[in-house]
Amino acid sequence: MNELIKYKKKILALIITHKKNKNKINFYTPNSFTEQVGFIEHKKNTYIKPHTHTKFLRKIYKTSEVLFVKKGKIRVDFYYSKNRYLFSKIVNKDSIVVLNEGSHGFKILKNSLLIEVKQGPFNHKIDKKRFNPVNENKIKIK
Repeated sequence: MNELIKYKKKILALIITHKKNKNKINFYTPNSFTEQVGFIEHKKNTYIKPHTHTKFLRKIYKTSEVLFVKKGKIRVDFYYSKNRYLFSKIVNKDSIVVLNEGSHGFKILKNSLLIEVKQGPFNHKIDKKRFNPVNENKIKIK
């Protein structure tokens, strides 16, 4: 099951839960995302031709991130303008969260192993602005 997380016509995130599909190559992210994420399955001895990714200028105005939840369980808290809390989603192991718009925070609900991918190199001074999280009593799971 894949779920688009939306607020006011903006796609905040995409949560991808892998399931077997008859197609061997499945990309799930919309073209508007700055990252392309999918599952690729191949049988033993499949050959993928060598290739080069060509150079061209691409403008990216913000850092987006992709989290692979390999083990455990997390809660993703979604925020929008002026750091206003919206709602939260629970994400379990073997799922992918592609964060696109707005702001976010996380609470680790079970010991977890996460793999994070984002554009780099990451600059701590300009790439991230931290703020206080929502009070735990106000968490709304959707």
